[in-house]
Amino acid sequence: MFINFWYPIALSKDVTGEKPLEVGIMGLKLVAFRDTGGAAHVLSNTCIHRGGALGRGKIRGDNVACPYHGWQFSGSGKCSQIPTQPTDQAPPSRAKVDSYPTEERYGILFAFLGDLPEAERPPIFEIKEFNDPKWRANDVVSFELGAYYQRSIENGLDAAHNEYVHPLQGAPTIVENLRKFPLEVVDVPWGCEFMFPASGYTSKETKLIGVSDGTTWAGSGHHGPNCLITRIHFSPEKMFRQYFFEAPVGPDRTRVFFVNMRSFMLDPAMDQKLMDVNMRIAQEDIDIIENLDPVRTPESTTMEMLTTVDKPILRYRELLKEWESRGRRLRLPESGATHREELDPAHGAAACAGGKVAGTEGDRLIHPQVRPDQQPMTRPGFMMPRGSSERFSVRISSTSVGERTRPR
Repeated sequence: MFINFWYPIALSKDVTGEKPLEVGIMGLKLVAFRDTGGAAHVLSNTCIHRGGALGRGKIRGDNVACPYHGWQFSGSGKCSQIPTQPTDQAPPSRAKVDSYPTEERYGILFAFLGDLPEAERPPIFEIKEFNDPKWRANDVVSFELGAYYQRSIENGLDAAHNEYVHPLQGAPTIVENLRKFPLEVVDVPWGCEFMFPASGYTSKETKLIGVSDGTTWAGSGHHGPNCLITRIHFSPEKMFRQYFFEAPVGPDRTRVFFVNMRSFMLDPAMDQKLMDVNMRIAQEDIDIIENLDPVRTPESTTMEMLTTVDKPILRYRELLKEWESRGRRLRLPESGATHREELDPAHGAAACAGGKVAGTEGDRLIHPQVRPDQQPMTRPGFMMPRGSSERFSVRISSTSVGERTRPR
């Protein structure tokens, strides 16, 4: 996992002022809630007092209250009330939990897991057409798959798999075009991308949703380590653009937040039909990705036989190495499982990352107190659990992106 990037935490609609929401990202336990003004906050889920899970507590006004002893924490992470102390006595300055910067975009709550000052943070990927009346956004959908997130991103950067994995979408002409027109990978801010001519064939399923044969261009790209972008341009008037914001739940689990944009078939009645098609395609990918071995992306390209068509994947891995050289990578323990037969819920390695402690400056600890089940990382200020038995069930849910995105 890489620190100092934005990660999707939850669908905005699932974060309320009525009940705190527990979320896990690679062993980092978080809680999300809204204050009385509707602002969303993301804190460490571990109470500084005696380790209570804040997400199992209650929301009290602008605070989340620990279920163990009732300590209350504001969105800044500072403890605002200790029930057993006199009312005129302020909580100690050490009474605080980690608080993470948040932004809401596209119906998704994001948190910045890192320690960079605001001016130096990479941006959340901008979907420029999101509020364009000439485009329509499907309600954002979240789903989970049993695979490591880098494997999921690399699958989206793989142009050669369509004919074999997506029989209703891919075609022999795609492979033929990849032979004729080698992929040109272009660097963009915080990632890379490519487009290639995919003309010559239109599947029956594609025709059913209103697309005829034409000059089609397709391609993919990524933004940071965990955002995938795919584009299918049938013509200047008929385009699909898809955005996948991915959260590494664990070494073999990924939560995906999917935003689907289109510049035609703008009738809201088409929303569910198109999403059904997209989820069928996604399931075809999932069936492959969940059975890749090794589970995690190999540390060296010598462990795979990559070819020219894999240039986007190679560039993605090069950028990961560059970010690693800057100290942004938190490694999984070497003893952690790398192959599927080795995976065990009690030994799924998980890494932690975070931002600044409320009211302090510089690096900080994920958990203010060092516990016996933790080991120091080489990067000061971060801790890694030795193991976690936490598991997440598969679910699919969606939320409206707002009426402003619906063309009249």
